[in-house]
Amino acid sequence: MFNISDIDLQRGILGCSDGPASFNAILTRRGGHVVSVDPVYQFTADQIRDQIDKVYPNILAQMEENAGSYNWDSIESVENLGRVRMHAMQEFLSDFETGFKSGRYIFASLPTLPFCSQQFELALCSHFLFLYSDQVSLGQHVAGMKELCRVACEVRVYPLISLDGTHSKHLPVVIEALTATGIQVSLESVGYRFQRGAAEMLVAKSVASQ
Repeated sequence: MFNISDIDLQRGILGCSDGPASFNAILTRRGGHVVSVDPVYQFTADQIRDQIDKVYPNILAQMEENAGSYNWDSIESVENLGRVRMHAMQEFLSDFETGFKSGRYIFASLPTLPFCSQQFELALCSHFLFLYSDQVSLGQHVAGMKELCRVACEVRVYPLISLDGTHSKHLPVVIEALTATGIQVSLESVGYRFQRGAAEMLVAKSVASQ
């Protein structure tokens, strides 16, 4: 979903709103350098595991109800999706305690991140900004994107559509606000195809870092 290259994987990466995902665990195991931030990291691994167990059946039921909003080419069914995501969450849970102690998982959230300017070469934000356009205000979107651009030389955000499958109403204003501050913004096609209509990511680069 982010067109990640081998060169990208050698960069210092920030994962924003990562939640119980396995990217940090897997990349770290392969020798990469990544820091993840999310509000859920305020809890222990056991507390996160308990919450996953509570919401997992409801999430699968919602996916089943809205199955027509997704492409099932690479993931054949809701049940298969559940297995894939549960495996990823187990990878995260097995790594969380060690990663938290070493500073790879940090309890933080937009629009204020505890990092120096341009501390990261690349920031990735998936399934938060723009997807939750009805729940997260325009002001929060603009502030969040500006903060990501402050702490990273390059920012990639995916997807750019809301939960209802339409393009985010905040996207044009966010692009305008970033461009006005000298950030170079583009929309790039991605190969990832799961949520219908989600075929692009936003790429924002600081001109000074190029």
